Amino acid sequence: MHVSHPLIKESAVEDREYQTSLARICGKESTLVVIPTGMGKTIIALRVVADTLHKGATKALILAPTRPLVEQHRDVLQDMMPTVRVASMTGGTVPDKRVDVWNRNTVIVSTPQVIANDLDKGRYGLGDVGVVVYDEAHRGVGSYSYVRVAEHYHPYRRLSMGITASPGSDNKRIMEVCENLRLFRIEVRTEEDPDVAPYVHRIEMKTLELDLPEDLMEIIGVLRDLLDKYVDELIKLRLLDDRSVATAKRLLVLGKTLQARAAHEKGSYTVFRALTVQAMAMKLLHAIGLAETQGTTALSRFLDRLEEEKVQDGSSRATRELLANEGYDRLREMLSKTRTEHPKVSRVMTLVSRQVDSEPDSRVLVFTHYRDTCEMVADRLARIPSARVGRLIGQAGHDGLKQKGQADVLRQFREGIVNVLVATSVGEEGLDVANTDMVLFYEPVPSEIRSIQRRGRTGRFSDGQVHILIAKGTRDEAYQNSSLNKEKRMRRRLEDLDRELRSRRQIEERARSQSSLASFR
Repeated sequence: MHVSHPLIKESAVEDREYQTSLARICGKESTLVVIPTGMGKTIIALRVVADTLHKGATKALILAPTRPLVEQHRDVLQDMMPTVRVASMTGGTVPDKRVDVWNRNTVIVSTPQVIANDLDKGRYGLGDVGVVVYDEAHRGVGSYSYVRVAEHYHPYRRLSMGITASPGSDNKRIMEVCENLRLFRIEVRTEEDPDVAPYVHRIEMKTLELDLPEDLMEIIGVLRDLLDKYVDELIKLRLLDDRSVATAKRLLVLGKTLQARAAHEKGSYTVFRALTVQAMAMKLLHAIGLAETQGTTALSRFLDRLEEEKVQDGSSRATRELLANEGYDRLREMLSKTRTEHPKVSRVMTLVSRQVDSEPDSRVLVFTHYRDTCEMVADRLARIPSARVGRLIGQAGHDGLKQKGQADVLRQFREGIVNVLVATSVGEEGLDVANTDMVLFYEPVPSEIRSIQRRGRTGRFSDGQVHILIAKGTRDEAYQNSSLNKEKRMRRRLEDLDRELRSRRQIEERARSQSSLASFR
């Protein structure tokens, strides 16, 4: 069965029950749709847009956070609605041309910054827009451009649609998204829902726990000895109670407190010294985390950057003092002598090699948190004869990958030119990553949003595997538990918020009705 619609190409869209139900709901009331990655968010938006235009609207606006995602949506919408004029706009489109594109086309797909800036400058308005779709709607908080667009659109009281795979588990944040984007209903679908289950492929989830080797444990021991020295100094300054509370979160709060004190207690040796010690402790905590969860390569590159900073003008006192410590010299000597890398590296190589050797046409996606790790893992995987490895990284830095480069890497992955893709967080959200047979988490992430996004890259068209690598006794374990717990809470909280939103909507409508009646009288 396929969707039959005057504006949608015949036999182009499979008629899935859950998509039909969600499109019908979104066509009646401004709604936040929460649905797993790979379940056709773009198709649901397409159907809402097509229905809105068919009912008489002259224009529709679809917003997406990145240029590759904008182009992806534009291509799908134009292909599926061949009789409708569809165009895209991004920051690369000059303002005068954007006005022309806006006036000449029926469906506009754009990055939100472009639309927000044009609306602020009065280049065009949203008066003839029948629906605005916010893709990756969980971004609609704070000062993000989605919020500015929604403010311009609100006076027209027309249809809005937010769509995301993972809004998060924090009630306040989800409610902020709904209020900012003027969404009055939340619809949630998961793989377990009866109308979704027939279209879901099985995803095999495995957590692989790894023991740290002795060489790495000794290096971590030296780092901890250095950290304890500075934590003990903070305890003597009565800024911490004991070593057990010297977490990254606690030290960050302490840093903010000390900065505030420094502004009022100018020239205070105690505050100045405490700021230096706190900064050294933060650097050491980061180094320990790298050693525990990433490996010696990532740690060495971090230390290289500290040493580069030390010789530059304006280097921090904390960096200079830390590198002058005799314990630091011992650390560097141990790193230069060890041939040990993190056990995650060999496990990733084994899993990838087994997959691409047994199924040459398969695709593997490896997620890493840090760019240094991404580069190291990609280099190691390139040694596997059957692995054709690509990197997907962000734009920042001199070696960053611009959006055109990202799109090219993803195209190669989809076409099989690349069969193993190593990605940082840029590969988690929105981009049209090909369906993969295996997804590897080099480390777990504490965010349920990012975890859901990563998992959603497999199991789209066939069964898939997800492997999460966890170093025993490290922050990996805490991050994994945090993500799982937040994910369990997410659906329950979404259902509670949906009831609250509907109740608020009813109260507002009654108040508006009573106000209108009073004016009439």
